[in-house]
Amino acid sequence: MIQLIKGFKDILPDESGYWRQVENLAAEIFACFGFVELRPPILERTGLFEKSIGQDTDIVEKEMYTFADRKGDLVTLRPEATASVVRAYIQHQLYAANPCRKLYTIGPMFRRERPQKGRYRQFHQINAEAFGVKEPYLDAQMILLVTTLFRRLGIDDVTVHLNSLGCRQCRPAYKQALHAFLEKHREILCADCRQRLDRNPLRVLDCKVEECRRAAAGAPAIAACLCPECEAHFAAVKTLLTDLHVDFQLDDRLVRGLDYYTRTTFEVQTGSLGAQNAIAGGGRYDELVKMLGGPDQPAVGFAVGCERLIELVRQSNRLTIETGVDLFIAALGSEIREKAFRWMSELQLFGFSVEMCFDERGLKSQMKQADRLGAAETLIIGESELSAGRAVLRNMRTQQQRELPLAGLVEQLKTLLTDPTTRKGIST
Repeated sequence: MIQLIKGFKDILPDESGYWRQVENLAAEIFACFGFVELRPPILERTGLFEKSIGQDTDIVEKEMYTFADRKGDLVTLRPEATASVVRAYIQHQLYAANPCRKLYTIGPMFRRERPQKGRYRQFHQINAEAFGVKEPYLDAQMILLVTTLFRRLGIDDVTVHLNSLGCRQCRPAYKQALHAFLEKHREILCADCRQRLDRNPLRVLDCKVEECRRAAAGAPAIAACLCPECEAHFAAVKTLLTDLHVDFQLDDRLVRGLDYYTRTTFEVQTGSLGAQNAIAGGGRYDELVKMLGGPDQPAVGFAVGCERLIELVRQSNRLTIETGVDLFIAALGSEIREKAFRWMSELQLFGFSVEMCFDERGLKSQMKQADRLGAAETLIIGESELSAGRAVLRNMRTQQQRELPLAGLVEQLKTLLTDPTTRKGIST
């Protein structure tokens, strides 16, 4: 038997309802904040991610699914969405009519990481990217948006961690100070961080190895090195979030894992998932559009990890997933099945969830099938009901029954099943 590739996961029917509701709610909230959907492909040229994410990052060095196509060109399954959205923004000149664009995308990403709870090699993200606004209002709005999503989903155990990474004017001084501090602890750093120390010492702050975390514990904070413009921008973000009643914690160790971030960076963490506590993160990337060949347009964005989000939603038990069908038709006999099939099809086209058995089964077997499907109502019709010109409608919750004339049966069912007081249980 051929089985799943390690690190990949089937989203089975008992879970897919949660995914659908989360995605629908996200789309609804995005629309309220002025975002429209973009659907980029999952396969891109490898250079896009090397240039945007950074060749010294773990993602590019170790985790990307990269291969040569038949022409020998290197292509990569996207490890994150921001680079693809920026590429589309530039390629299709979405900035031409109005550079201030708000875009979101929902879909799969691919990284060859070590599989663990809530982390797979094919994973899914909800991404929001906004372009053309340099003012801190947009930073605050993005954080408000993502926290609104969690609140609407009933997820309370979350904390916003906030930092500023400065810009190309002030960050070099911080890198130099950080390098000088970490150099004193080089011997206790992991092998990866010893390499990072010389190439990009900020990477050390993002390391999860305990020895590296201890070594960085007393490192200087970037806040002390911010230029006046970055300091004013960050102060404004904090003030705006406070005015919006969005709680946050300052975290001067927060650098995220991608090279393109500038100024505001943030992460939403939870205490409900153990060590894998980050469920969303993002920040500003004001230079990325220009870096990838587009106009000089600022941008800010975030990504939410869907697998971890769904796990939190299921733990909260505050999102109700409707299951079951509106009506099951228990038809006894081939002649009656033909009529039942027409009735079922008509009701399905009208918008109801209706099922029946297509093979010859007894009433007891069909009623068991109705129970398995979670049917709210079951319409029973056999030879005697056909002769009498009436069918029996049974409420599967109360077991109460009523008779319905076969003349105009479908129209009667449309009315009864639409009645909000009887939709999931028709009372007599």
